[in-house]
Amino acid sequence: MTADATDWHGRVRAALGVADTAADGPRAVADVAPDDWHGAVRACRDDLGCDFFDWLSAVDEGPEGFRIVAHLWSVAGRRGVVLRALLTDPAVASVTGLYPGADWHERETHEMFGVDFPGHPGLRPLLLAPEFEGHPLRKDFVLASRVVKPWPGAKEPGEGRHADGPKAARKRAPKRPPGVPEDWIEPEGAGPDAV
Repeated sequence: MTADATDWHGRVRAALGVADTAADGPRAVADVAPDDWHGAVRACRDDLGCDFFDWLSAVDEGPEGFRIVAHLWSVAGRRGVVLRALLTDPAVASVTGLYPGADWHERETHEMFGVDFPGHPGLRPLLLAPEFEGHPLRKDFVLASRVVKPWPGAKEPGEGRHADGPKAARKRAPKRPPGVPEDWIEPEGAGPDAV
């Protein structure tokens, strides 16, 4: 790590009150507690000069909870911070008052993961139809369309080649598509013969 990068990481650790940071190119990666999220974003803006809000989303970590991730950037300094917080309760304070550009990102994260952002001016639907139920980027969201409608191409190795010839490939039993739990029950009228 260069002296400039070492200095940047030291400044990030001091501003956020964290013991350690990792490097991601010119960005310092820092993990903070969910209760410290809003204050950490404010410190990045006010103390570290991160004047550009780049991106915010979540990662479903399964039973551990959801990890909120934000990319904040200093245009003048040409460096930034990747700020992360692991939520056991899917809620974290909105940062739209600090960065108005976070509005769209928080709405999308709320819609796709079900993470609540107390203090947000309006978490209305952004990408999905109002009648849509569920949060499609959660790991527990059943991808029913993968079971209900078959894939329009060859699914198994050898399928479609030499279908009637002497070297016809044996067809394997179909497998459950990724993202569909083993105990999921097909809706009536669905299945391999359904259109």
